[in-house]
Amino acid sequence: MDRRSVGQIISRITGPFSIPFLLLGLVFFAASLTPSLIPRVPAVQGILGGLVTALGYLTGRVVSLLWRALDMPVLTGRPARALTGIAAVIVMGFFLWVFGSSLTWQNDLRMKMSMEPADGLHLSTILFFAVVTFALSYLIGRVVASLFRLIRAWFYRVMPPRRANVLGATAVVLILLVVTRDGILDRVVAGLDASYEAAQALFENAPPRPEHSRMTGSAESFVDWSAIGKPGRDFILSGPDAEAISAFTGKPALDPIRVYVGRANGDTPQERAELALKELKRLGAFEREVLIVASPTGTGWMDPGSHDPVEYMHNGDIATVAAQYSYLQSPLALILETQTGLEQATALQDVVHAYWKTLPEETRPRLYAHGLSLGAWSSMYATNLFRLLDDPIDGAFWAGPPFPSAFWNYVQNQRKPGSPWVLPVVGDGSLVRYASHTADASEAVGEWGAMRIAFLQYSSDPIVFYDPASLWRAPPWMRDPPADDMSEHFVFMPIVTQFQLALDMALSFGSPPDHGHAYFAQDYISPWVEVTAPSGWTEEDTERLKTHCDNGFQAGCSNELR
Repeated sequence: MDRRSVGQIISRITGPFSIPFLLLGLVFFAASLTPSLIPRVPAVQGILGGLVTALGYLTGRVVSLLWRALDMPVLTGRPARALTGIAAVIVMGFFLWVFGSSLTWQNDLRMKMSMEPADGLHLSTILFFAVVTFALSYLIGRVVASLFRLIRAWFYRVMPPRRANVLGATAVVLILLVVTRDGILDRVVAGLDASYEAAQALFENAPPRPEHSRMTGSAESFVDWSAIGKPGRDFILSGPDAEAISAFTGKPALDPIRVYVGRANGDTPQERAELALKELKRLGAFEREVLIVASPTGTGWMDPGSHDPVEYMHNGDIATVAAQYSYLQSPLALILETQTGLEQATALQDVVHAYWKTLPEETRPRLYAHGLSLGAWSSMYATNLFRLLDDPIDGAFWAGPPFPSAFWNYVQNQRKPGSPWVLPVVGDGSLVRYASHTADASEAVGEWGAMRIAFLQYSSDPIVFYDPASLWRAPPWMRDPPADDMSEHFVFMPIVTQFQLALDMALSFGSPPDHGHAYFAQDYISPWVEVTAPSGWTEEDTERLKTHCDNGFQAGCSNELR
């Protein structure tokens, strides 16, 4: 095979390649080197750079097609080559300047998060992953373009060219949607759930059931221990008992009640909710001072850093109930199973609230909603304030609320002008307050009202502050002065910022405590105090509990979001 034949084969695979469009892609690459919310290692930076380079190239290609479709003038020949050369010099100068500053920017962000500084940019690693990612993205684009030409050729036989072009493009988009969302992807999700159910050791590998009748899953329990799943079993078996709580408070204490229903304990959300209510009644949960209806994360995990402290501060006179809705990691569940968590949280809260409101007001427990991450989203969805108007709950505490949460978005947009987007002030603080690693929800103009709602959100958490509209405009927090764990070197660029934040979401789970999506036990304590108002509790008690937590009570204060 001669050199010309090889060149023809390569040309057929790659198609016409444009240097001007590649230059636009390199501008995108340079912009991707600017900091976002989470620091990036070289391999991740390379993947991001390759992806946005491909998107820049695609953007140039689309604009060119539209330009030609409108019969606009096209520059050709020597002027076009001269303009391309000038653009190349400008782009490379911009690229080198940004690249030279990138390490300083990244290390500045790492220092703010108490991380070790990076010792170098590792140019070879970044470029290797960028080239591979760009090549794969380009080939995928070529496959999609070939599919379009194939479908368009079929339409050419039966209709005019312009109509064939439109219908061909529409058909390709529909095919991609069906394949990625309603076809292969749905089967993958179902398979992931089924395989993860087995991996959670639901049946054969379950440890011995609890011996004490006060625990969910015991011989007297209505909930089958072997079907609860590992996250639920961990929740039931962990946490402080009456003896540990009494040793901390110096007062007689009760054993906290923990009810957990696994996904395999019922076929439908309603069945699981009814089973949870039955178990709550058996254990006398409605005779306690406080009852928390919690929604777990995607895998079913219940954060001990949240639940252990609130049991201490109420001297064990508390019950918590949760029902599992998925086996997937929270990021996957957020993207792929957007409805299951909402349905389960709604069913559980409906069932519990419906029974709770039939009880005498003077003897029933104070009722609260709670959730972390995806659990916060589903819990907020279930907390229909209009449905609760006849007999409202006492409050809610939601940590790390994901950006699609409708209620969170509504509240955020009620902030007082001038208050920061990442830590807003809403009204006089009598209904809603915010906490972070620098604020504890204790300060407000007004006193708490009958219902208390608190949000815990870190300023560097992209799960909370990702903004789909950053595809074309800067997110609201980028227009505010940066918070103390944010970079001063944010640069908004359409498309690029969107993908930076999307990658931040994936990286946020590995952040140091107090940053990203790694919510820290100490930061739960003050908001829980504000929302649930423990009897006789003082600021000194809060500090003692934080110290106790810092020393690792029940090994439950180290948070690893799942």
